[in-house]
Amino acid sequence: MFKAAWPAALALGLFVLAWEATVRALAIPAFLLPPPSAILRTVIAERGVLGAALVTTAEGALGGYLLSALFGTVAGVLLSQSRGLERGLYPYTVFLQTVPIVAIAPLLVLWFGPGLRAVAVSAFIVSVFPVIAATLAGFKSVDPRLSDLFRLYGAGRFDTLFKLALPTAVPSLATGLRVASGLSVIGAIVGEFVAGFSEGRAGLGITIMAAYRQLRTDLMFGAVLLASLLGLLLFSAVNLGGGLLLRRLRARG
Repeated sequence: MFKAAWPAALALGLFVLAWEATVRALAIPAFLLPPPSAILRTVIAERGVLGAALVTTAEGALGGYLLSALFGTVAGVLLSQSRGLERGLYPYTVFLQTVPIVAIAPLLVLWFGPGLRAVAVSAFIVSVFPVIAATLAGFKSVDPRLSDLFRLYGAGRFDTLFKLALPTAVPSLATGLRVASGLSVIGAIVGEFVAGFSEGRAGLGITIMAAYRQLRTDLMFGAVLLASLLGLLLFSAVNLGGGLLLRRLRARG
């Protein structure tokens, strides 16, 4: 693991050192570009505020992601079982992906109210399409010869679905879930820009906007860093779960 990780860690370390040296050598004002050391000090000093904001954003992102994983998987399976459904409904899932979430976020506030529900729906809208597309592609990638073999031995539709199509689709589905995990954090942050949070709970998106108005660029970078780490953590968890499931399926096969 260390051999695989050290090149990326080295590149990151060199980038941070170059950033720090450049800012100090050129005397760049902190409100334009703070050095990494200042960002780190701010994260430590504001750990209470940033920690609470991280938890709030994580709730919205995770809620939207779980909803997209469930809905997207079911929708992809249903579309794969009917050519008519696929032709009639799949174009609308593509349309859903192309709608700018910033443009419809105010509608989400009107429909779901400010707070967690609107943010979770925003995360869901952004992250659901990769799950649908990956699930559909995975179920349609079944070898026709294996399908014929299942029919030859009298396997029913559900047996074919769960014993042949589902194991075949798992790698594609895992890829879609990994992509959706990062997008859910983006959707949650964008949702927070508009929806905010009720009961005084502010997520990382609200923290970024507040820091922007106060020219607290160091705090902005700190919030963005935590948002990135949240996306990375969610991606890693999904990647680990998908890897374990694939190994189990291969061992069973």
